[in-house]
Amino acid sequence: MFGLELGVFTLLIICLLAACAFEFVNGFHDTANAVATVIYTNSLKPWHAVILSGICNFIGVFLGGIGVAMGIVKLLPTEALVDPNLYHNIALVMALLLSAIIWNLGTWYFGLPSSSSHTLIGSILGVGLAFPFIDEKSPTAVDYTKAYEIGASLVISPLVGFSLTIFLMFVLKKFVDRDDIFKEPKKGKHPPFWIRSILVATCTGVSLSHGANDGQKGVGLMMLILIGIMPAYFALNTAKPINITLPHINNIEHVLAKVDTNLLGVKEKSTIESSFGYLSKLRNAAESSRLTKELTAAKKLEIRGLLIRLNKSVTILQKSQNVAISISDRKLLNVSLDGLKPHTDYSPFWVTLLISISLGLGTMIGWKRIVKTLGEKIGKEHLTYAQGASSELVAASTIAFSTYLSLPVSTTHVLSSGIAGSMVASKGVKNLRKDTVKNILLAWLLTLPASMIIAGTLFILFRSLM
Repeated sequence: MFGLELGVFTLLIICLLAACAFEFVNGFHDTANAVATVIYTNSLKPWHAVILSGICNFIGVFLGGIGVAMGIVKLLPTEALVDPNLYHNIALVMALLLSAIIWNLGTWYFGLPSSSSHTLIGSILGVGLAFPFIDEKSPTAVDYTKAYEIGASLVISPLVGFSLTIFLMFVLKKFVDRDDIFKEPKKGKHPPFWIRSILVATCTGVSLSHGANDGQKGVGLMMLILIGIMPAYFALNTAKPINITLPHINNIEHVLAKVDTNLLGVKEKSTIESSFGYLSKLRNAAESSRLTKELTAAKKLEIRGLLIRLNKSVTILQKSQNVAISISDRKLLNVSLDGLKPHTDYSPFWVTLLISISLGLGTMIGWKRIVKTLGEKIGKEHLTYAQGASSELVAASTIAFSTYLSLPVSTTHVLSSGIAGSMVASKGVKNLRKDTVKNILLAWLLTLPASMIIAGTLFILFRSLM
């Protein structure tokens, strides 16, 4: 089927189901982030909140675009993304999926709000760092620039959630003359209509933002699987004719030809030479065929690799202070690079649909454990209306902004940090439960190295068997 052996096709289905399982687990692992505040403030009944969150997560996946998904995919070494050996690619994706699912299920079982984003990124980094042990020709296995951007996003976002929630709580205390919103909700009694509306709206916002950001991680995983196992169909976007890359190739070549190489060091000269080599091969491919679907699987993988390497090389040159490029030429380079991206950075509708269904359904299962942690165990007092509204408003805004920048963030980290900030804003640091905060911080600190070790070990093991 699809030109694959029965064994390979079976493994493909297993991998796709595993990607859906990861997103399903992500759903019930992270649902608590959106619904904890509305449940513990009596704004919505639990099942009403969970169903609302599930629907919004489903919709959010379609609103998120593809930037976060491709940012995660590009953490992997280029050699791994264009390996013509199908079994090597199966080993890679199975190592990623199993390590992410194992850690997510483990932390969920113990009721710890750890990060699915950290888990997945740790798994990818683990495979990337293990890659040189498999392929000695790939000493630089991880895109460290992209890893730094994503790492900074994951570290900074919880700090933003914590500090902005404290600030927002201060604003509410200063300008809202309603003592009842700062007190523990009375059992069975709904909050005032205006604050209830805000809480429901922020629950909706966090769910949409979660779907838009976290849903893309599942999309990225599924595209990794499809590109690796079925390159003839998915290595390049067949909806984009290959010959439309020619104007962009010409523009990049024109700008790079104007760079004075006499002022450059050995590294920059080598990067420019490599870029011209990539451009020449891409030009030959674009001039020899009009339709992308006419290309062989091997050719599609080759072109994908050339496009990825060209983008990295030109980006390095743009960031180098030794390379003199005018403002207008930099704009032209950026426009041309963006014009080439749709050939590699894309997702079929059915992939997005599968992930959105998995995430939406996952939100409706297993939410109670972590809801209890967020609602009762972070602070020593019951969550108040003001605390719930502040933490969720900050979380929704932070996640949406990060998605706009194509950066993955942890919904769990942002919201739990926000709730912690709201507790501190009420009665100071003494209002935090030290044991719970300690366990959450421990889970945060362990997630990255643990998932890296699990994924790297599984990758080496699977590759030794294939």
